[in-house]
Amino acid sequence: MKDWAAPIIAVALFAFLTPGVLFQLPGNHQPVEVVNMKTSFISILVHAVIYGLLLMLFLVILHVHIYV
Repeated sequence: MKDWAAPIIAVALFAFLTPGVLFQLPGNHQPVEVVNMKTSFISILVHAVIYGLLLMLFLVILHVHIYV
């Protein structure tokens, strides 16, 4: 049995936290913009920090495991 939690969580977070796809923090004209498909360097940095924190939360702190 292999633990699939890490790749599944990493891919899902990457898909949902890509700047401009679902939301963008900080937005170009507002603090939070929804589905604008545009991004900035600061937004990329903010989303990368959020991605890293959530990945650590799920994999290191909560020890999520999915065995298949």
